[in-house]
Amino acid sequence: MEENNYNFKEIEVKWQKYWEDNNFFNFEDNDKEKKYVLDMFPYPSGDGLHIGHTEGYTATDIMSRYYRHKGFNVLHPIGWDAFGLPTENFAIKTGKHPKDITKDNVGNFRKQLKSLGYSYNWNNEVNTTDSEYYKWTQWIFIQLYKKGLAYESIVPINYCPSCQTGLANEEVIGGECERCSTQVEKKDMKQWMLKITDYADRLLNGIDVLDWPNKIKVLQKNWIGKSKGAEIIFKLKDLEEELKVFTTRPDTLFGATYMAIAPEHEILEKYKDKIENYKQVKEYIDSVKNKSELERTNLSKEKTGVLIKGIKGVNPVNNEELYIFVADYVLNLYGYGAVMAVPAHDQRDWEFSDKFDLKRIQVVQAEGNVNKKAIEENGISINSDKFNGLDTEEMKEKVIEYLELKDLGKQKINYKLRDWVFSRQRYWGEPIPIVHCKKCNIVPVPEEELPIELPNIENYKPSGTGESPLVNIDEWVNTKCSKCGGDAKRETNTMPQWAGSSWYWLRYIDNDNKKELASKELLKKYLPVDLYIGGAEHAVLHLLYARFWSMFLYDIKAIPKEEPFTKLFNQGMIIGEGGIKMSKSKGNVINPDDIVKKYGADTLRLYIMFMGPLEDEKPWNIDNIKGVNNFLKKVYQLQYSIKEDVKSEENNKLIHKTIKKVTNDIENLRFNTAISSMMIFINKIDKDKLNKEVYSKLIILLSPFAPHISEEIWSNLGNKESLIYKEWLEYDENLTKDDIIKLAIQINGKVRDFIELELDTEESEELKNKILGLSNVKKYLENKDIKKFIYIKNKIISIVV
Repeated sequence: MEENNYNFKEIEVKWQKYWEDNNFFNFEDNDKEKKYVLDMFPYPSGDGLHIGHTEGYTATDIMSRYYRHKGFNVLHPIGWDAFGLPTENFAIKTGKHPKDITKDNVGNFRKQLKSLGYSYNWNNEVNTTDSEYYKWTQWIFIQLYKKGLAYESIVPINYCPSCQTGLANEEVIGGECERCSTQVEKKDMKQWMLKITDYADRLLNGIDVLDWPNKIKVLQKNWIGKSKGAEIIFKLKDLEEELKVFTTRPDTLFGATYMAIAPEHEILEKYKDKIENYKQVKEYIDSVKNKSELERTNLSKEKTGVLIKGIKGVNPVNNEELYIFVADYVLNLYGYGAVMAVPAHDQRDWEFSDKFDLKRIQVVQAEGNVNKKAIEENGISINSDKFNGLDTEEMKEKVIEYLELKDLGKQKINYKLRDWVFSRQRYWGEPIPIVHCKKCNIVPVPEEELPIELPNIENYKPSGTGESPLVNIDEWVNTKCSKCGGDAKRETNTMPQWAGSSWYWLRYIDNDNKKELASKELLKKYLPVDLYIGGAEHAVLHLLYARFWSMFLYDIKAIPKEEPFTKLFNQGMIIGEGGIKMSKSKGNVINPDDIVKKYGADTLRLYIMFMGPLEDEKPWNIDNIKGVNNFLKKVYQLQYSIKEDVKSEENNKLIHKTIKKVTNDIENLRFNTAISSMMIFINKIDKDKLNKEVYSKLIILLSPFAPHISEEIWSNLGNKESLIYKEWLEYDENLTKDDIIKLAIQINGKVRDFIELELDTEESEELKNKILGLSNVKKYLENKDIKKFIYIKNKIISIVV
């Protein structure tokens, strides 16, 4: 062959056009075993694709291409999570309609994704703003309503005065709106709620069987926050009133020295005439009312509160009178908005008591000094009357039995999880399919009338009253009740952005279905998702909501699987050079388009995977991308080194070792080491004895990572068929074995045995057990304790007893 330079621009445009013209990645149902590989679909912002997108999307594309080589029918779709505040805020700022902005942004994203050679099933594309899509989002809402899981309620919500809409707790970061960073206020508003709390136990119990990162499982468990404890009733002195509290430590009840209630607790208003310092209490309430739950419960913050004068609680086990404080660290929505405080055995209460000079009574005997720090460990009960001497678990049982006998308490399970606020006072969202009738009250829209389309209006700015701008569209709002035929008004709040992303993976499977959410036959065949890759920032919001909707749809027999995602993998963040987070203000944001233009899509794909383990945070380094580009140039030039009728045992062994390494690494999503092994191959190969067979195998290995250059070389080698569906490579285990070395095994400095190992064998528990299991070694270790086991690769094995 005549040598040519690697012209990536021509090569990449050529093969992208070829794939598209021949519908290479269109999904078709067939009898092959399936693999469903999914990205967390993007919000199509005006900024376009960022470098963080390319990391996860390249990883899923590698897996999709690999599975095609392995003979699977691969479902690898893409779509657009396009409703929500960012587009609407940008529309208000620019005067351009959200619909037009979305269309432009989606077009740009689609173009960028195709320029990177991603093998998406474009015929399965979905868009959450398409009425044929959100028809089924509305359908799901109606099913939730029919089952009593969607309801209206006046609740204190997080309200952003800038965006003029309610926010879920999860959308408030550090007391600020996650979208615009405005300080969030608390406001009582009528909202649609989804009763996710009914699924708390199932959401919790299902976590452990999932192949998900442990940190995500822990985050979900903590958010659900299941606690087993007791509900205890504290009477209020001289009042026909009581305070209920929930505690996980009823065994410490004799150590309660004060109580604390949330600033929102109803008794503060109800008994304001009894509160001698009500003015001071009210000032405190006003000062903390806009704090987020995160701020209020932050363990590191200084404890604040005000003693309520004129009202006291009574401890149900010893009739001791207890001071009551109003304190912001108590949340009204968790438990009953009141806590019994045991400073000796709860560090938060200890710090509060230290500030307000309150007494501490130790009632659990365990290590520690209550004058220096709370003792939170279990132990033996002391200073607890007839219960003295019981261990913690037994003490809990006995105290609960006593309280139940006196009708002052009972065993109770509590959750931190709260129902999902499902309303937004905005325009750019799915209309909620409900009408309000004076006679019939709340009436769901008949399913045959779906979708209720969002009206195309010019004035989509917030109303200024806290209501959705849809309230001003009379011709849309005014309608007829489907029950009685009388006048009715449409619900004007819209759904949150999370609605469309809570079920989208289902619609991909059958995106043109007009009769149902998706074909039950196809859902049964392609669910669940085999691999889901996305950012860890969605640990609570999206993933919890998606699991909830999936479980609900499973319950109503709309889908055949309860859990949506079998395996979840979180890619790490890419940060700027020098370890600085990328941001516009710092001017260090990397635009993938610029890299593709300068080095090519294959180089960007390869570098983004070579930077480090997929799950780790990684700094961008432009010098390293040049090294990856040089590697591809070397691969390209190798085609001109092929010799006819040459064979090399070393080259053959090297390619089989590389096949084994790359295959195992892809299976385990260790893309950086897979690429490294191909680089090692290039450096070690004997170019003078390189034949077509060995080189072709390298190109197949490279193809999932750098598909354009691989297709070009494959074609140059005389192959008429595309590389895309070429079967994956097998390796000969005998050819993958490294040189064998013989290592002496020393026990207390004396050689007692030998073992043969492959060169560069890593230390492992399996290797250690193999060595300790040798008969001679066992003989010298009999009845002896091993103090040290030293293994230095390729050099020494030493055991000290």
